[in-house]
Amino acid sequence: MKLVVGVKLLPTPVQAAALEATLRACNEAATWASAIAFEKDVKRNFALREHAYGEVKARWGLGAQAAQHVIKKTCDAYAVLKANLRAGRLGRPGSKRYRQATGKPIVFRPEGAQPYDDRMLSWQITERRVSVWTVAGRVKDVAFTASPEQLATLALYRKGESDLVCRDGMWFLMATCEVPEEPLNTHPVDFLGIDLGIVNIATTSDGEIMAGRELNRVRVRERTLRTKLQKKNTPSAKRRLRKRRRKEARRANDINHKIAKHVVAEAERTGRGIALEDLTGIRERVRLRKPQRATLHSWAFAQLGSFIAYKARRAGVPVVHVDPAYTSRTCAECGHIDRANRVSQAWFACRNCGFVDHADRNSSRNIRARAWELWRRGAESTAPAPPRQQQGGAGRKRSITASDARCASPAPLAPGS
Repeated sequence: MKLVVGVKLLPTPVQAAALEATLRACNEAATWASAIAFEKDVKRNFALREHAYGEVKARWGLGAQAAQHVIKKTCDAYAVLKANLRAGRLGRPGSKRYRQATGKPIVFRPEGAQPYDDRMLSWQITERRVSVWTVAGRVKDVAFTASPEQLATLALYRKGESDLVCRDGMWFLMATCEVPEEPLNTHPVDFLGIDLGIVNIATTSDGEIMAGRELNRVRVRERTLRTKLQKKNTPSAKRRLRKRRRKEARRANDINHKIAKHVVAEAERTGRGIALEDLTGIRERVRLRKPQRATLHSWAFAQLGSFIAYKARRAGVPVVHVDPAYTSRTCAECGHIDRANRVSQAWFACRNCGFVDHADRNSSRNIRARAWELWRRGAESTAPAPPRQQQGGAGRKRSITASDARCASPAPLAPGS
């Protein structure tokens, strides 16, 4: 499987200036090539190369490999746009957002990432140095820093392209590594159901709750501060916004990694698979009041699911994605489905048999049962369900998400989350 290992570069001021000039030249060339592709409707790599390759090399002083990567990056951007349009992520055909996306060429940021191959980038991993091609010539002995685990992964499994990235004045290399997978456990003894939510980020069918009360408090504080700074709109406020803009994303990324690592380790230790909900299209299905929308859209459930999926593949743990319909209203003991069963965000009380449990724990048990049934029937289980547009029904995860957004968390942040 492919993993991306990011290392931080430590260039000198002269080296940093050369890297910055290279990114600007490559992205200016990509923007020009994008206009050619849009005007002539030529958005395939080899076809666009006939129209743009010579001009890109001569006008911006790029080498042969860099020019080819610029053209390929342009074509890849149009391929992503086409996929997003086909999936409906940019609205319906004819809508304002759709017309804005298709009515003009793609423009690349001056500091957008640029791919490098082994002809343009040489690694000296033991010395923690790289040699990078730039428009000012080859820049050698650029230092980088990485953890011992990252260095070992780079030394053993690095293969393919690496992306040069500039982020908030810092330089990074994102290296592609092909890491071998463990043999898949084809005979799990059971499944570990995972219910995802906003108040409780993840709840397992074993009863473990990884809550986000403290995290949600920090997110509300950050959102309030961001609103104040945006209203102030002074140069100092804009500087502070730029400084803090990625802090929240880094926090969510770190917590998602910790939760995923803990879940996969527990499933591997007990010989079980992992059961997740297929939440594709939940943002289109769920309708909330305006003050609750930011809470609903603030957590990266897709990122957490992808982290669990790739860590499970590395460990050989099977993953099943199940339909989340009515998991929050179904009794895990008798199977009775009733909207009134969900008495609050925190608690579930069956109107048929009287079973009482934490609502998210009850949902995770239903997810576990559905995954086990799918596995016994031989359904696809080792990869997430393909993206699809789902229509919102009355019970398709709507009540649980709405109640999550309305209520406060009953539990503290769990260890390891």
